[in-house]
Amino acid sequence: MEPETKRIEDSCFTLSALMGPQNANSQGNVHGGIIMKMVDEAGGVVAMRHARMPVVTVAVDSMTFMEPIYVGNLVLCRAELTYVGRTSMEARVEVSAESPLHGSSKITNIAYLVYVALSPEGVPVEVPRLIYETPIQQARADEAKKRQVYRLQQRNQENQ
Repeated sequence: MEPETKRIEDSCFTLSALMGPQNANSQGNVHGGIIMKMVDEAGGVVAMRHARMPVVTVAVDSMTFMEPIYVGNLVLCRAELTYVGRTSMEARVEVSAESPLHGSSKITNIAYLVYVALSPEGVPVEVPRLIYETPIQQARADEAKKRQVYRLQQRNQENQ
């Protein structure tokens, strides 16, 4: 029997929120932790949509804050899968900040997170394969495979 396959666009998701004073420091810059939480939520939804199972976050690659986000900005976290292993899934989350008053938008972060699907008993379960339909999707998958190899090497070194 062929394993189930799904397209990347079948699980894409965008999480958005308008940033208020409760999300920021006294200078009006949104706290990085708020953005990190949104990124993890967006990535988790993509992984759950793909697996149709609960998922847990197992890795967050580095997150660089390239641009500040301010009170009054609309934050959008656009998430999609880049790679699927047997039980794990890597999600790419692109964060942008939009000024609704000015119509300007800028990318502020790009993050890669890894999730594992879990059975009701809490055991990792196999997930559907991923279909790459465009050259960009294939290129992102190739880069994701390199990151996965690196993560496994790091974990093996830590366990020695």
